[in-house]
Amino acid sequence: MRLLFLGDMVGRSGRTAVYERLPGLISDYRIDFTIVNGENAAGGFGITEAILTETLDAGADVVTTGNHVWDQREALVFADRHEQFLRPANFPKGTPGRGMGVYEARNGARVMVSNIMGRVFMHPDLDDPFACAEEQLSAGSLGADFDAVVFDFHAEATSEKICFGHFVDGRASLVVGTHTHTPTADHQILNGGTGYLTDAGMCGNYDSSLGMDKEEPLNRFLSKIPKGRFEAANGPATICGVAVEVSDRTGLAEKIAPLRLGPRLTETVPDWW
Repeated sequence: MRLLFLGDMVGRSGRTAVYERLPGLISDYRIDFTIVNGENAAGGFGITEAILTETLDAGADVVTTGNHVWDQREALVFADRHEQFLRPANFPKGTPGRGMGVYEARNGARVMVSNIMGRVFMHPDLDDPFACAEEQLSAGSLGADFDAVVFDFHAEATSEKICFGHFVDGRASLVVGTHTHTPTADHQILNGGTGYLTDAGMCGNYDSSLGMDKEEPLNRFLSKIPKGRFEAANGPATICGVAVEVSDRTGLAEKIAPLRLGPRLTETVPDWW
């Protein structure tokens, strides 16, 4: 089974790049299941129901989020209506929406997807992400109850991401980090067979500051005096993510490779596609 994960969509340029590229990627490379992080899709801050629907229509099977999930207040209302929309599972009990789900891939496989947020340099008051993952994994086992298990670990600290990967190694098909908007070069298969990448990067304009127009972030570093709001950068976007070939027998990763398509960054697609 082929899984594709795309990093945080940022603003209109990121959305446009994903909507233009994703249908072709799915058909050309026979991708069975696609996950897109959409927490920065609405001008860089949150996601609307219309954007969620467009992303699903473009071919995403699940849309994950993170710390910006509620920036568009309408998400508090539509989160319960869409099973394919995930917010971090370790938010307090009673929070709208869901943090994990089990979905059917194009090839009929059962894919469990979980969205968990880290605490280091983020929100230390969140529930323990490791205990949260343990509880979710107790619902079933890879290879028996699920054909694939994917964690979107939305976190700031690389150490927390890496330790989370080792924690679920052998029990998940893929652990992919999001949030920092910068693609890392450490794609690998861990000792137990779990595919791992510290950060998938973003789907957005890399002539920017993490997808935002660079003038205001630069001004704040130089003067410490805000002159205006952060605005998503316009212009051509690069889509970044990771692809994984999952064993139909074990549910573990057999191959993993980054995906980058667009200007500024060196383009790459998996050589086994």
